[in-house]
Amino acid sequence: MKIKIICVGKLKEKYLKDGIAEYQKRLSRFCQFEIIELNDEKTPEKASDLEKKKIMEKEAERISKRIGQRDYVISLAIEGKQFPSELFSQQLSDITLKGYSDITFLIGGSLGLDQSLKKRSNLLMSFGLLTFPHQLMRLVLIEQIYRAFMIQEGSPYHK
Repeated sequence: MKIKIICVGKLKEKYLKDGIAEYQKRLSRFCQFEIIELNDEKTPEKASDLEKKKIMEKEAERISKRIGQRDYVISLAIEGKQFPSELFSQQLSDITLKGYSDITFLIGGSLGLDQSLKKRSNLLMSFGLLTFPHQLMRLVLIEQIYRAFMIQEGSPYHK
């Protein structure tokens, strides 16, 4: 199985890089794992709705080029479905049982994901109504992916 996270923006914070590196190492026993960072578009401070739409479309073009034709795509979106960790673990297991070997998670930039990407997605997923920095979401997501594998294994990691 191959899991990748496609995200907009470069990670600069050392503590986040360190946390992600730790979970990447842990995940290596369960799957091939990859994070693809794409450049974000600069957003003017008082951008109009039209400007924001164009920015999201440009970011969506970059993201789309990295999605495989047969990938199962899960987009992080505030309007998406929320899962307890056990159900998320079962969801990942079910995806592979349906014949998908590549799972791709999408994390948009500060403006979110363009509608075209949400339509391409097999699933919209939310971590709740709280707003998180998109850089922090990478760490939260990778930890939950690791937790999902540990749940499948019956490990005491998930308490």
